[in-house]
Amino acid sequence: MPSPWTPDLPPRAFEFAAKAHAGQKIPGSELPYLLHVTSVFAEVANTLSREDGFDGDLAVACAILHDVVEDTEVEPADLGAEFGPEVLRGVVALSKDPKLPKGERMTDSLRRIRLEPRSIWIVKLADRIVNLAPAPAHWTGPRKRQYREDALQILEALGEASPHLAKRMARKIETYLV
Repeated sequence: MPSPWTPDLPPRAFEFAAKAHAGQKIPGSELPYLLHVTSVFAEVANTLSREDGFDGDLAVACAILHDVVEDTEVEPADLGAEFGPEVLRGVVALSKDPKLPKGERMTDSLRRIRLEPRSIWIVKLADRIVNLAPAPAHWTGPRKRQYREDALQILEALGEASPHLAKRMARKIETYLV
């Protein structure tokens, strides 16, 4: 049986995310950042309709809210008050620690994500699948190659959470930079 989610949750989470990301654009484009959030939600929702064993509410909430702590002025306490401690833990795990050196942030984030339920793992996989679209025009060759290497690291660390997402991500990685 697919993992359902509470029908009132996505609109509430999208409203929170829309306010938090108001005015933000997808890097390298004029598109509103909420399109990225919606795309991650769609990947997660598709996975929940195909695979069992996930907390649908946790996965959906974290898919929609995954960048509000890392990329906006939202205070973690406010997110926790609105969506509860499990969602807060998931979103914090999905957020890179800006206090760490840049080269250590991904490894640290993946370590923290692996301590969370698999419902959080699929959000990270979905986020990177969405981000494996053509790179922003200003990215250099080395930056693109590093992004691809990071994607391989994510797939290796978290791919076991979802055969469906692991397969989609592997295909995206194969064609990235081609």
